[in-house]
Amino acid sequence: MKSRILTALEPEQESSLVARLGGLRDVDLVRRCPDLADLVAASAAGLADVAIVSASLRGLDRDALAQVRADGVQIVGLSVTEHDERRLRQFGIAQIVAADCTTEELDRALRAHVRPAVPADPEAGWAALEAGLDPREAELALTPPADVADDNGEGVNVGSGRIVAIWGPTGSPGRTTIATNLAAELTLQGHTVLLIDADTYAASVGQHLGLLDEAPGIAAAARAAELGTLDLPVLARLAPTVDPGFRVLTGLPSAARWPEVRADSLSHTLTLARSLVDITVIDCGFCLEDDEDLSYDTRAPRRNAATLTALTAADDIIAVGSGDPVGLQRLVRALADLEAAVGTAPTVIVNRVRSSVAGMSPERAIAETLERFASVRVDHIVPDDRAALDRSLLAGRLLHDVAPKSPARNRIRTIANELAKAPVNEALSAPVRFDLRRGFRRWSTA
Repeated sequence: MKSRILTALEPEQESSLVARLGGLRDVDLVRRCPDLADLVAASAAGLADVAIVSASLRGLDRDALAQVRADGVQIVGLSVTEHDERRLRQFGIAQIVAADCTTEELDRALRAHVRPAVPADPEAGWAALEAGLDPREAELALTPPADVADDNGEGVNVGSGRIVAIWGPTGSPGRTTIATNLAAELTLQGHTVLLIDADTYAASVGQHLGLLDEAPGIAAAARAAELGTLDLPVLARLAPTVDPGFRVLTGLPSAARWPEVRADSLSHTLTLARSLVDITVIDCGFCLEDDEDLSYDTRAPRRNAATLTALTAADDIIAVGSGDPVGLQRLVRALADLEAAVGTAPTVIVNRVRSSVAGMSPERAIAETLERFASVRVDHIVPDDRAALDRSLLAGRLLHDVAPKSPARNRIRTIANELAKAPVNEALSAPVRFDLRRGFRRWSTA
């Protein structure tokens, strides 16, 4: 079976490479794409199995390559310089050949991508040989799939840093307050921390910390990731240190700029963050709707992609609800939405708890009510210390700076202590069911 090949190359590279492709027995060059748009269209039409792409192709970015991969087309990069090779690896391209490669080198790169649709089956491979089938097809059945290039662009292993996502339903339950102060408390414990504002609806981490709106932040990081120029030094430069060991990647200065934060770009940023710091804390938006299903053009940007990407990548998810009747009802309903979106049982925090709206002994009343009527176990309750929180917001400072003895600060510090001691939650990938009578229950597919 021949491999169907697309090329999207610069003119000075195309003729020599096409000549080498003509010398390969099991290759069929189906289309020579003049530009990136033609490459994406040909991939969407299912014309090819492998695309050979030049690093200097005009307009080449991470989103376009993600579209090509989504159509089942594998990518081989063509580099002229070391800079080209570095850029291609930052795009996550595993197989890269030099522009002056030999025919044998090109053949090896293409054969590495031609794999069966199912995992390698040695018994099937030997059976194919015994049946007298094409030896090349038997070899593919005997060969395990090629390794995927590390997505950090540097050819090193993914870092061991943890990712913590702070999420909550609509209604401003205090996600940003928890995220900023939790990140600060983790820093005080000796961890290096990166706080990312990934709320594409109402980013406010910068305002909470007294940072300028002009800070480049997540928009610049996403743009660099899209262009294949985001590496650890660039991410460190875009995420300045506001306290020793405490970095911040501010959010979008305008909600209208949400299309700039694409899922693939944010995923690459989070991969790098694992190598940059010990713990990454993400302030997520509230909406979990997979708006791709509502779009006539499935290639269009998704506004909620940033939130869904962050929650999917997170090792720990903290769900924050407001301690009033409306906020608690929203929290219970939203937990079911969270399970449907990412299949994860979070740590539940009820914030802004006060007796004026929850009655006498508000902490016990809220915990018992949620446990009895919704089977939701509350892990932590943060009291509404309004005076201290107002001073913190007015000064653009953290609670440990303006009110170190605040009850709210003490509870957030307790959360940080437990989070820092907890191992990475490897069970997050396991399916989770939510039942209003029984709460979250993990189940095995074994």
